[in-house]
Amino acid sequence: MTHVLTGAAEATAQPTIRDITYNDLRDALRLGWDDFSSMPSHAIFLCVIYPVAGIVLAQLILGYAILPLLFPLAAGFALIGPFAALGLYELSRRREAGLEASAADALDVLHSPSIGAIAALGVLMLLIFGIWIAVAHAIYVANFGYAMPTSLSQFVRELFTTQAGWNLIVVGNLAGFVFAALVLVLGAVSFPLLLDCEVGAAVALSTSVKLFVRNPVTMALWGLIVAALLLLGSLPLFIGLAVAMPVLGHATWHLYRKAVDTSGCPRAQFRDATRPRRYAADFPASLFR
Repeated sequence: MTHVLTGAAEATAQPTIRDITYNDLRDALRLGWDDFSSMPSHAIFLCVIYPVAGIVLAQLILGYAILPLLFPLAAGFALIGPFAALGLYELSRRREAGLEASAADALDVLHSPSIGAIAALGVLMLLIFGIWIAVAHAIYVANFGYAMPTSLSQFVRELFTTQAGWNLIVVGNLAGFVFAALVLVLGAVSFPLLLDCEVGAAVALSTSVKLFVRNPVTMALWGLIVAALLLLGSLPLFIGLAVAMPVLGHATWHLYRKAVDTSGCPRAQFRDATRPRRYAADFPASLFR
């Protein structure tokens, strides 16, 4: 548990935060797109679950007439995004280091020396997601009661033509903003930092928070960019997330590299690029080239 929280015992320095500007955000997005363009099959392979899961969730919710949770579930993708993009961070890390990068290499995060801390933060993100869904449901019940709409048309009509509907829209979006801001502050650079260095979950979280404290305006702008790209990616039927999610994942790695100085921190030791891939036999070779 001590290693999970504080990282390697031989740590000699803590990560330090740099000042970042709008130009750094733009450059991170450019580099993220460059990574995606160079490894498109890998990124889509990792993120195809997003549009598929979105469609499945939509069908499930429509089938059970619990339409009020459709939007909270879709928006919840952003809450687990920092954790779900781990494989993308690893691909960008390898490409930046000049190592060969394939879809199989993305699974190397499972062998990271910081996997305990990564898992702990992942559980935290999933917990926040679960609380968000519970809060969204409570807001609906407070305005409409426990009775669920019997059709999509009825739900849309009540949502936009009644006071209860507008209360749901305003309060629900305000609550969603709070949860999204919390995850953005906690997860902006914490997962990339754990992949890069053995610093522990506590240091990773504090570093992410310090980044926002030092660069509040720039990081708020980054949050707006993330929200806008995820919104565009959700249309239509979440299909665009197959592009938006990998680009943002790769860009997050490059933003981390610009924003955090890890000189003196114990580096995470991954397998050498010359060693055989552990997972190559599990997938057709065409996926990796």
